[in-house]
Amino acid sequence: MAQMFPEEFDGIVAGAPAISFNNLTSWSGHFYPLTGSSTSSRFVPRDMWTVIHQDILDQCDGLDGYVDGILEDPMLCDYNPDGLVCAAGNGTTSCLTDAQATVVRSIFSALRDSSGRLVHPRMQPGSELGASQVYYGGAPFQYTTEWFRYVVFGDASWDPATLSSADIDLASQKNPFGIESFQGDLSKLRDGGSKLLHWHGLQDPIITSDISPRYYEHVASTMAQTPEELDDFYRFFRVSGTNHCSGGPGATFIGNQARSNATLDPDVNVLMAMVRWVEEGVAPDTIRGVAYVNQTKASGVVDFERKHCRYPYRNEYKGTGNPKSADSWECVPGRNGLKYL
Repeated sequence: MAQMFPEEFDGIVAGAPAISFNNLTSWSGHFYPLTGSSTSSRFVPRDMWTVIHQDILDQCDGLDGYVDGILEDPMLCDYNPDGLVCAAGNGTTSCLTDAQATVVRSIFSALRDSSGRLVHPRMQPGSELGASQVYYGGAPFQYTTEWFRYVVFGDASWDPATLSSADIDLASQKNPFGIESFQGDLSKLRDGGSKLLHWHGLQDPIITSDISPRYYEHVASTMAQTPEELDDFYRFFRVSGTNHCSGGPGATFIGNQARSNATLDPDVNVLMAMVRWVEEGVAPDTIRGVAYVNQTKASGVVDFERKHCRYPYRNEYKGTGNPKSADSWECVPGRNGLKYL
């Protein structure tokens, strides 16, 4: 909507958006040829993903200053599964064969075409418990299969196990129905006075959260705007510990939908934050999320809160104070330079 119909809205809240749709669909389908079926020698069993998840936390959880089972910035995590490779080369429920380790490395690497061009960012570390059920279960991803069969090729017999770089290029070139949605020029949105609040859960197991900073940086580059200039009309927030649109071990209650609504306070509710931004000109600096005991509001007991930072800032524990208090964390400058462009 922000790209194609900016004049229709005063404000847009976009969560976990399916940006770069053609390449997203190809990326979603590339896991099946990568992992093989459940009978393949390189297939990683679902139980092993629990071990991998813990290994990822062991390597990366402390990068934000506090070990709590949540990655505040998965982009800092360059996961290496070498420590899980079986000493004798035989796979068990607690170690990986060399072939399985290669699959894991590929999953956490960007998808590139035969010329090395970036097709889609990697799956972000931390999402594997959910993603192993969606993508790594030894079966084709249904949406990709149907997209290529009935839209790209018009061939109901197309085999998803044969997805190739040429197929991916063809889908991108065809861009059926103009669905790509990767336009970097949001000047009409800006010039019309509209606002865009973009957020993405950093544990999303369906749409990698790495695509959102890539899009933000694409807009910054296309429009030759600094983050401070983009802040006037476009702000992007990374919401740690959050699955696809809702749920997860983090402070996921941010008011984006009824089941994730803690309060109508605009500091804790993305929809009300947008209303305040449009009607009062007060832009959100952070989005404070709430986590309830047992991850359900029905408990009535708040477990912890966290202020989710706008990109390119990242959340970091101050080193002192109750880590369950949002005030014990701070938004610090992220890395310099563009990661994807």
